[in-house]
Amino acid sequence: MATETTFTIDAEGKTLGRVASQAAKMLMGKTLPSYTPNVASPIKVTILNAGKLSISERKRLGKTYTSYSGYPGGIKREALGALSTRKGHGEPLRRAIERMLPRNTLRVGRMKNLTITM
Repeated sequence: MATETTFTIDAEGKTLGRVASQAAKMLMGKTLPSYTPNVASPIKVTILNAGKLSISERKRLGKTYTSYSGYPGGIKREALGALSTRKGHGEPLRRAIERMLPRNTLRVGRMKNLTITM
């Protein structure tokens, strides 16, 4: 197994999706020549200035996150702006990255290698 590699992404002035796709690609190990899909890569990704992401007002109000509790009437919807104020500016970025990763057993370990700072 290779030694641990650390990547840093400065999110200032960049859009949410561009930063998220770049981080997801790095967490999967696709930026290394030793990429193997079924092996967890020893990569840590740090995202700086998550609070300075460039998010348009239309997306801030129009983008909604939906969750369902499993009970009748248990659908909850929350706008991107409300989520940012409630959980911090890094939470929409963390959710975007998590949803770009493959849904398998390596996902939890890859998300633990992600650090988001304001």
